[in-house]
Amino acid sequence: MQYSTVSLFIIGTELTRGIISDKHGQLMANELTRMGYHINRIVVVPDDGTLGTVLRQCLQESDIVILTGGLGPTSDDLTRSLVASIANVPLVMDQKSYDDLYARVGDRINGSNIRQVYFPQGFKPIPNPKGTAPGFTGTLEVEKNGKLFPILCYAMPGPPVEMHEMFYKHVLPELIALSGHEERERDEFSTFLIPESKLEEACSQCATEGLQWGTRAQEHRISLYISGNDEHARYIMRKQLEQIVGIGLVHDGDVEAVDILSQYLENRGMTISCAESCTGGLMAKLLTDRSGSSAWFWGGIVSYANEAKIRMLTVSPSIIETDGAVSRRCVEAMAEGMLDMSGSDCACAISGIAGPEGGTTEKPVGLIWFAFASKHRNTASISLRISSYGRSSVRRRAAIAACLLTFAYLNGIDLLDRVQSWQYI
Repeated sequence: MQYSTVSLFIIGTELTRGIISDKHGQLMANELTRMGYHINRIVVVPDDGTLGTVLRQCLQESDIVILTGGLGPTSDDLTRSLVASIANVPLVMDQKSYDDLYARVGDRINGSNIRQVYFPQGFKPIPNPKGTAPGFTGTLEVEKNGKLFPILCYAMPGPPVEMHEMFYKHVLPELIALSGHEERERDEFSTFLIPESKLEEACSQCATEGLQWGTRAQEHRISLYISGNDEHARYIMRKQLEQIVGIGLVHDGDVEAVDILSQYLENRGMTISCAESCTGGLMAKLLTDRSGSSAWFWGGIVSYANEAKIRMLTVSPSIIETDGAVSRRCVEAMAEGMLDMSGSDCACAISGIAGPEGGTTEKPVGLIWFAFASKHRNTASISLRISSYGRSSVRRRAAIAACLLTFAYLNGIDLLDRVQSWQYI
C-alpha cells in the first residue's frame, strides 16, 4: 500500500465556537507536508456527532486520517465510538491501559474514566504519559471502486501537551516509515533561550537555496528542523545559525538543556548541588525530573530571603549589606557555601530579579547572577540580562541558562566569552 494523502480532523465545540483557536491542524500539516504528504483536508468539527458524515467522505479521498479530540471521559467524547461504528467492530477494554490508568487514578477509574480504556476492536492503544486518555491507531477497510483499501487511522487527545507527545513520539515515526510519500531528508536541532521570532530571523539570514526550516516551540526549548539540499548544506546552516544566535545555544538532536548537563555528570560519575534564590528551586526541579537523578544530584537549597543565604549558606552579612543579594560576591559565596555543605563535585548558585517589580536602574528586572564552584577548578561567576516576558519566563529561562552555563564551566569554557555571543536572550 502506498500512502500519500492525509485528512486531519480537529474535534472540539470550543474550537467551532471560537473560544480557542486551532493550532493542531497547522502543526500537523506543516510536519506532514515536509515529509512529502499531501494534506487533503483540515476539518474542524464540534463534539456533537457531526464528524461521522465528513469522516466517511474523507475516507474515500485519503490514505490516512488523523483525529484529535473527543477522547475524554464525558458523554460527548464520541471519537472512539464513531471509529468503532465505521469499522463495524465493538469497543473493547484494553487491560494494560486499564492497569496503567488505575495505577495513576485508583478507584476513580471505575466512574466515567473507564471510557478512556475502551478502543475499537483490532486497534492498538497509543500511550499517553501526559494525561489519562490514551490514543489509538488501526486500519479502516474502505471500499473504493469495488475494492477494499486499508485506510490508516490515528486518534489522539486534544490537549496540546498530550497530543504533541503522541504525534512526535508515535505517529510521525510510523508515518515516516511508510512508502508512497516523497520524504525529504531533514535534521533536527534543539535551540535554547532564543525567542521564536528571533530564531526565524536568524534562519532567514543563513538559509541557502534549497533549504527549508520549521520550528516547534516547547516549554524549555524550540525544536528546529532543517530539510532539503544535502547533509553538508544543512550542517553549514546549523553552524552559521549558531554564530548568529550564540555559541552553545544550538544542539544536535532532540535534547533538553538539563540532559546536556546530566549526561556529562553521569558519564563522569560526578555530583552537583544547587543554591537558588530567584528561580525558587526550578533548576532542582529540572534536574530531578530525570529518572535516576539521585545518582548525580545531591540536592539543593532555595535561599530566598537574605537571612536564609546567611544562615544556610554562610554568606557574610557584609556582602549582603555592601553588594546586595543580586551580585557577584553573593552568588559566589552561595555556590561555595553549597559546595562545602554538600560535598558534591560542583555547585551552581543563582540570584536575580525576576520581576515584575524590584528592578532598579543598576539592577533591572531580568538581571541574573550565576556562580559555579567545584572541587577541581576555581569559582567562576557571570551575569545575564534576560529579556522579561513575565516573571515565570525569566525564572524558567534562568534555570535553563544555569544548566547550559554549568556544563560550560565544567568543560573549562570561558563564561564571559560564551555569554557575550548570546545575542537574543
